[in-house]
Amino acid sequence: MAREAKVYRKTSETEISLELNIDVPGGGDVSTTIPFLDHMLRLFARHGFFSLSVKSSGDTDVDYHHLVEDVGICLGQAFKEVTGDKQGINRYGHAVVPMDESLSSVSVDVSGRPYLVFNADFESKNIRDFDPFLFLEFFKAFTDHSGITLHVNLEYGKNSHHKIEAIFKAFAQALAQAVAVNEKVKGIPSTKGVL
Repeated sequence: MAREAKVYRKTSETEISLELNIDVPGGGDVSTTIPFLDHMLRLFARHGFFSLSVKSSGDTDVDYHHLVEDVGICLGQAFKEVTGDKQGINRYGHAVVPMDESLSSVSVDVSGRPYLVFNADFESKNIRDFDPFLFLEFFKAFTDHSGITLHVNLEYGKNSHHKIEAIFKAFAQALAQAVAVNEKVKGIPSTKGVL
């Protein structure tokens, strides 16, 4: 049975429809109205071997903040749903990914305990009109609503686009590893018997 989820969120600031399937690679059909966020979510789906569809709109005339954060909320809710009781999954994942001069490492624990460590500096350089520090809000929203522990460490880099791309590719690879079903794992991957 495929692990898939549909999430819909509507507030006075944003409206988001998101579909996720973590067992069928399909890439990303993404249109958030924020081109750089679209780019990151598409490569996240591609490098995580996920099928991801996102359609959204929001008060981007004010700022990108609300929409970026709310997409993170929806993606987190979708991952919480598709991992269910976490039976038979690896639980942990780790990836180190280069993007030209940039290098990022990401570690995840699908533990049921949300926690974010985000060590990345973008030197306040916007990418076109996008503030890269908004991804701190994206990942915080994701962890809070997925129950996943996430450690993002940007080791080094110069170009902000490359830095973020390395982060998202490592995030995709680590998460794919963590949610993969492992025949050696019997039941819940915890000595407590529950996550």
